[in-house]
Amino acid sequence: MRLYWAPNTRALRAAWMLAEAGVAYERVVIDVHDAAAKGDAGFRRVSPLGKVPALQDGSACMWDSGAICAYIADRFPEMRLAPAPDSVARGTYLQWLVFTNSVLEPAMFERRAASTPNPSQHGWGDFDRMLGVLRAQVAAGEWILGDRFSAADVMLGSSCLFLYRYRIIEGEPVLRAYVDRCTARPAFREAAALDEAAPGGHA
Repeated sequence: MRLYWAPNTRALRAAWMLAEAGVAYERVVIDVHDAAAKGDAGFRRVSPLGKVPALQDGSACMWDSGAICAYIADRFPEMRLAPAPDSVARGTYLQWLVFTNSVLEPAMFERRAASTPNPSQHGWGDFDRMLGVLRAQVAAGEWILGDRFSAADVMLGSSCLFLYRYRIIEGEPVLRAYVDRCTARPAFREAAALDEAAPGGHA
């Protein structure tokens, strides 16, 4: 496997997920501020949009963090990072796995840009509704599926971390405790160390 990665980006999720799965992989550092690096033909074959993270596994290529987490979870079922396809928990898992990219991040950027919410037209509703739904689910158990950590927590845990990092939320003890549980995991610390080792890095 080859992971195209840059520090302080959503590539943190992919590196965290690969660490949770215990997968050996080649990490290719992409300077996302360098047009030539982003335009490299080999990289663009894996990531047509020139975005990180991007994952190549043989002929399989993905350039969406949610798709990468879902793929790794299903590729290594023995690591129990996703409910089985025929499990009653699978639907809940899928809903929360895609929540970050389809609801949380659009609402987050809407709030950062101070845009006028339009819940009747925007699929993510608005920031306050998003946060209330997320808070309620996180409060129900240790992890998003209760007592079982999954790829959905990689997506949501990293997004909640970003909410605090960029000071979009403060307080919120339920979400703060969830972030603390996520960032205490050895696999997260392994992925975060890559960011910390990069120039200007942080985790």
